[in-house]
Amino acid sequence: MADRTRRPTPAVAPTTSQRGGPGAEPVPVVGGREPCPCGSGRRYKACHGRAAARNADLLVTRPFEGLPGECDWVALREIVPAATARVSLAAPHGGRFVTVATVLPLAWPAMVRKDGEVFVGLQTAGGSGDLSRDVADLVERALAAPAGTPLPPGAPAGPGARLQDLVDPAGAFEVAVQRGFDFWVEGIIGEHGEATADPEVAASLERANAAVVPTARLVSVAAAYWAGLSSRTALRWVLPHDEAPLLDALARLKVRDGLGLGAGTRFIGSFRAHGLVVPVWDLPDGMLPDDCEDPAAAFAQRLAEALAGGPLTTAERHARAGLQTRQLTLR
Repeated sequence: MADRTRRPTPAVAPTTSQRGGPGAEPVPVVGGREPCPCGSGRRYKACHGRAAARNADLLVTRPFEGLPGECDWVALREIVPAATARVSLAAPHGGRFVTVATVLPLAWPAMVRKDGEVFVGLQTAGGSGDLSRDVADLVERALAAPAGTPLPPGAPAGPGARLQDLVDPAGAFEVAVQRGFDFWVEGIIGEHGEATADPEVAASLERANAAVVPTARLVSVAAAYWAGLSSRTALRWVLPHDEAPLLDALARLKVRDGLGLGAGTRFIGSFRAHGLVVPVWDLPDGMLPDDCEDPAAAFAQRLAEALAGGPLTTAERHARAGLQTRQLTLR
């Protein structure tokens, strides 16, 4: 006879943003001494509570902190469809370089091209709770792999180096936004770039190129990206400031009507990604990347002044609350 015992229904936390992001296991909201919602009959702290506590401890909310170009690392991970950046490594790999890319063929996490150049993809699933550790593991595995080798997915086997241990802190992180993924082809297809690609790679390239959103990185400010989305044009800007003072500054600007980027633009809110805040603006039709340069530079100046402000006024506190309720957490 079937077991008709009614098992308790887990109460799920309203967000997974502090437990590993979208796709993470639901976190039961129960006391440690209460029965585990899984129905095992054991106390939560002795059952699923152990894993929940361990995952919370492992999660690094700002994995790229301390790296040159932290904001651009976040951008390539979250908002830029096709881009690369060449990264110089520190000892014991001094003199070697790795190319960081947004996406690689067939969603490979890393590959060594036939010309020996190492590519590591950022927009791949992690496994340790520390994205810096995950990417560093890929770098080390790729450096040891022979030419012409794609690396399979896999979480790090245990504790080890992070990107902050591998990347030369004096090096630059200069992003090259790509129109598509044709950079995959050079060195993969053949020793001299001849068109002899694996059919799966060719099909992956075709699909990826068809999905690319036109994107440009502004030059007047750091880590601001214009995007020609399907239904609108937008500017997304990864800012380096700590969240609390940044929200204070944005609230001051809102009260002063200083959040816009010129006529027809509209500040629509922000999201958090890897410990940083990313404001987003809707832009009018026809506003191209070059048209954003001067308004973005002017906004950066206003923001710097607002960051140096004192305590918030009543109006600014109300504005801050409104800004905070319009935030979305990606990671």
